[in-house]
Amino acid sequence: MPEDTEAKPPTVTPMRVVIALCLVAPFVAMLWVSSYAKVEPTFIGIPFFYWYQMLWVLISTALTMVAYKLWQRDQRARKGGASA
Repeated sequence: MPEDTEAKPPTVTPMRVVIALCLVAPFVAMLWVSSYAKVEPTFIGIPFFYWYQMLWVLISTALTMVAYKLWQRDQRARKGGASA
């Protein structure tokens, strides 16, 4: 029984909301096909449909890295607050 009292439910914090938004944004962008289902504008001869998706590969990588760093910071803060 004592183990149950020590377990804390997940906490929703502003930082965790930002983390979630960073991870959800690429899915929303890629699932909203009508926003990029066009040829113009082209970029170095590549239709918009293709270069937009390739751009999101880079954006997704950056957002995932930001989410990971924020998660690490959040975990350090929680451990620091728990030991005090």
